[in-house]
Amino acid sequence: MASVVQWIQGTRPRTLPNSIAPVIVGAAAAHHIDEFKPVYTALALLVSVALQIGVNYANDYSDGIRGTDDNRVGPFRLTGSGAAEPSKVRLAAFISLGIGALAGLALVALSGYWWMIAFGAVCIAGAWFYTGGKRPYGYAGLGEIAVFVFFGPAAVLGTLYVQTGEITGIGIGASIAMGSISAAVLVANNLRDIPTDAVSGKRTLAVVLGDKDTRRLYLALVAVPFLIALGMTVRVPYALLGFLAAPVLLPAVRRVAAGRGGRDLIPVLQFTGIAMLAWAVLVSAGLFLD
Repeated sequence: MASVVQWIQGTRPRTLPNSIAPVIVGAAAAHHIDEFKPVYTALALLVSVALQIGVNYANDYSDGIRGTDDNRVGPFRLTGSGAAEPSKVRLAAFISLGIGALAGLALVALSGYWWMIAFGAVCIAGAWFYTGGKRPYGYAGLGEIAVFVFFGPAAVLGTLYVQTGEITGIGIGASIAMGSISAAVLVANNLRDIPTDAVSGKRTLAVVLGDKDTRRLYLALVAVPFLIALGMTVRVPYALLGFLAAPVLLPAVRRVAAGRGGRDLIPVLQFTGIAMLAWAVLVSAGLFLD
């Protein structure tokens, strides 16, 4: 029987900045046009984090029963390690996704934008079918695109729109920044797993591109938020605060650029996630100060 600590590990805490950072920036974009609503933001954050945990448990379950995690190099997995029964991991995924769905319904009821129920349903389906179902899109090299969409435009602009009823240029720029660096987290994860994924038949984008081009893709993606911050200064000079996140990212960039592999790439996910959260907080501070 898996311990409480192992179940917490199963949520993949190092990936949670992917769900927290976009909501912070979306809320700041709403504040920038004087439409910030704390309760709406709290519900949006609950939706985002619950769906993130749900997709992490779902991936643990689906990859585990397929045998993808049998010889993995990365962090602990509940199903692949045999610490938890697959059915219980699947139930944890459903409970997490259900909590996200309920929080989403509450948010829709408050805002009155009932069409966003369909938007939420697409997000939940995207979470499950990433590695679930007969033809998971994560096994077809589409994972990075999905992460960009769901943790970029969907999360940032969804948080912004539900509070304001509109989409702004600042919001669009921030959503591209968040989507890019979120995708970079997955690229780093898949870069580490190229050898085992190739053997197990998991055809990720990293497997398709190969080691060298995957590293180039990572470096390009993590540069995007800083280019966006620079562009934002035309309207929000304080957006330059985002560059203070660069030192946090530097250790990850060095490891990837130096050709490190295997377990040496595990910290890259953590550094990239922290840098993402730092960028979101710093740029949001700039939006609040403007």
